[in-house]
Amino acid sequence: MSGESEDHWQVQALEAFRKQVFNEGILHDGDSVGTDDETLLRFLRARKFDLLAAKKMLKDCQEWRKTVEGVGIDELYKAIDPFNYPERGAVFECWPMWFHKKGRPLNIHYFSGMNLPKLYEVCTPERHWQSILVNAECLAREILPAATRKAGQPIGSVFVIVDLKGFGLSQFWQMKTLARKSFQISQDYFPETSANSMGQLAIVNAPSIFPVIWGMIKPWISKETADKVDILGSDYKDVLLKLIDADCLPSSLGGPWMDGRVGWESARQKTSSNTLLRMPIDNSHHHTSSTEKLSRATHGPKSSTVVTENTMTGGVLYLEEAK
Repeated sequence: MSGESEDHWQVQALEAFRKQVFNEGILHDGDSVGTDDETLLRFLRARKFDLLAAKKMLKDCQEWRKTVEGVGIDELYKAIDPFNYPERGAVFECWPMWFHKKGRPLNIHYFSGMNLPKLYEVCTPERHWQSILVNAECLAREILPAATRKAGQPIGSVFVIVDLKGFGLSQFWQMKTLARKSFQISQDYFPETSANSMGQLAIVNAPSIFPVIWGMIKPWISKETADKVDILGSDYKDVLLKLIDADCLPSSLGGPWMDGRVGWESARQKTSSNTLLRMPIDNSHHHTSSTEKLSRATHGPKSSTVVTENTMTGGVLYLEEAK
């Protein structure tokens, strides 16, 4: 099938899918899962454009969104600000995660400091899991729409780098159940956006024990996802530079980005003097109620806000008003 024919076929499939999910009451105007083309295409891609399978996936997702944690994802998102909640500093110390890069976001995870028993002295496992859920929601609800606005074209996935320097089997055992649950919700309810359905994943500084770890992880993920994973040891730079521009890499991986940034506390101090932090949600894509509750400044119309640096530093996505 030629590229032009395939595009036409996908447009037809999207139109049919949209009509069916609205007519069958699976999707409604204003649903926080999103009603835009890119959201619907993610469900279609995840099921290889099988309309029946994609409809079932979206229906199951909608049910999960209404019932997760006994309150539903919208209420949970109102209750927990993924950018700033009381235990955020402890979570970030245990599991640093950064977003950076104009265009498709670069999502970087560092696992060397993984110590869940220490984290759970100040943050309950239940609260930590809820923070993971709202961060997954934030990717689809705020980060990807922000990246899309800045790029002027649909951005529907992230590039993930996982740095395993200093990571060992004992740490994997700590997070095994958590990782499996995270892969499951990502694959089932946030298709083609994050951890399990990322655009691409590069694992760097993989330790010698990693083939054993990978052997346990692989059954949790689809073959399509596994095919997107590049497993690299300490000699990763040449391969990584073929996948991403050098100036987008953090200093720990040989690039210039993140120099001088030391973590959540400094990021929180920096944001206290900034005028804008959260992106207003486009009504055509998501509800605005959670952002209205969590906004730290008064935003103008959506056209007046642009992403100038698509950066989530210690959990903060920096935005700035257009002049």
